[in-house]
Amino acid sequence: MTSSSPAVTAHVLRYAAFAASASGGNPAGIVVDATGLDDSTMQRLAAEVGYSETAFVVESNVGGDPHRSRVRYFSPQSEIPFCGHATLATAVVMAERSGPGQYTFNTAVGEVVIDTEKTDDGILAAFTSVEPEVRPLEAATLQTLLDLLGLTEADLDDRYPVRVAYAGNWHPILVLRELETFDRFRFDSLLIRALMDAQGWKGTVTVLHALSPTEFEARNLFPVGTITEDPATGSAAASLGGYLRELDLVETPTRVVVHQGRHVNSPSLLTIDIPPTGGIVVSGTAVPIE
Repeated sequence: MTSSSPAVTAHVLRYAAFAASASGGNPAGIVVDATGLDDSTMQRLAAEVGYSETAFVVESNVGGDPHRSRVRYFSPQSEIPFCGHATLATAVVMAERSGPGQYTFNTAVGEVVIDTEKTDDGILAAFTSVEPEVRPLEAATLQTLLDLLGLTEADLDDRYPVRVAYAGNWHPILVLRELETFDRFRFDSLLIRALMDAQGWKGTVTVLHALSPTEFEARNLFPVGTITEDPATGSAAASLGGYLRELDLVETPTRVVVHQGRHVNSPSLLTIDIPPTGGIVVSGTAVPIE
């Protein structure tokens, strides 16, 4: 008779990124030493943590650079190419341990640089996304998405054409004209997840309401495990920045602010800096979850 080997464990830190209040932000799991963990172990740990994503630092000191690491991200159900809020939180942990400065993460989507600095409110981190892309959304897919959200094309803000935008993950971007419509729409998580999987949308369905040309409120749909909406989505914020620049909806350089999380009782604040060219910069703070 043989006994099974004990399950591999790892120490998981828990941080809330982009918090706009003590009870806000998007929680992320962080494993700062995931060297030697295999895919199934990382997937199991992410499921046990239960947050939208957990970041695993699978290699440190890449190329002899103590500020360069290789990082992978897992949701409770699968590996995710990139996660903005977990990137931010991981960089904050590194800055707390090794001092503020510039850190570089080698990710599945490419190199992501994060600048960290110490402020009166703690460590402020700003990541620069990979080069954004923007594509049209097929009419049939748009109609399916609207039907699943209980919306019509008349609910859309015609100043903001519907597109699919990428800055590490693909996100369909819909901007709704009326705040009441933005607040009241509902969706079936399983059906939205099925559409996202069919379309290869690894990020969120990003639904926005424009408060001004440079200020938005966001709801980012991300059905996974027990989660329905993401409280703060860094990759969606970067994708929004690329979308606004590509469609000439803002003059660059400019700063855009996104409020998120109100609908899941976790208020969050994301700051987007949009340069004339190159990656989009998303900044915020991250704090330990007590």
